[in-house]
Amino acid sequence: MNAAGPKTDLRRSRERMVREQIESRGVTHPLVLRAMRKVPRHLFVEEALLPQAYEDHPLPIGHGQTISQPYVVGWMTELLEITPGQKVLEIGTGSGYQAAVLAELGADVYTVERVKALYELARARMDALHYRRVHLKLDDGTLGWPEQAPFDRILVAAGGPRIPAPLVAQLAVNGRMVIPVGTSRRSQTLCLVRRENGRVIVRELGGVMFVDLVGAHGW
Repeated sequence: MNAAGPKTDLRRSRERMVREQIESRGVTHPLVLRAMRKVPRHLFVEEALLPQAYEDHPLPIGHGQTISQPYVVGWMTELLEITPGQKVLEIGTGSGYQAAVLAELGADVYTVERVKALYELARARMDALHYRRVHLKLDDGTLGWPEQAPFDRILVAAGGPRIPAPLVAQLAVNGRMVIPVGTSRRSQTLCLVRRENGRVIVRELGGVMFVDLVGAHGW
């Protein structure tokens, strides 16, 4: 096999992931699909898990955390309705994969991670892949990033018992937030939160399973 062979196989696996796992299940926004075709998910998982990088399930990334299922990443990203130049807050950087997808949509991404080892690894990945629009912070994500608020969009990649009040406060007028919420750990409902006309509107969309949202306003 020539040197281009493995790279070609990975591109084909990524294309199949988008076509069979994401697009076929109802995620159809062309820019979201393009972003997920572009971001090399295999570079966000441990080398031993590389053969599973484009399969339709979450993968462990250490410290009790996971990289989310590709379909869920696509679904949540589409729900945000991102346009270039918007300011997006992500809670739970994890591997950095979701932040990279958001950046590919032209967003300025502010992402918060509470686990130092994951934060450092994600920061190294962002540097290596030249994602200059991604800004990282090591902190309690349930507090948001008040110094950079307000945010046009907020994505929470961990499930807590309630929607953290600081995140609602940091959501801009006409902003959108997607967040898993549930009174039982590891079993939540994905919620779309909108702030409009002086009201906060919450719509429940379907069952999901995320790692715990830990912090002052989480578990």
